[in-house]
Amino acid sequence: MKYLTIIALLVIAIYTFGFAVALWKEKQKIGAMAVIVLVVVIMVLPFFSVF
Repeated sequence: MKYLTIIALLVIAIYTFGFAVALWKEKQKIGAMAVIVLVVVIMVLPFFSVF
């Protein structure tokens, strides 16, 4: 179950990071930075709350 959670987090983070890259290419740098912060929160928060 632990590995399934980590894989799900990675898939979500990769997809969200791809959205940040698309925003950056469209010159929406503030939105891209906010999405990158969201990716970091997605990756870090579950380790404090679940594990």
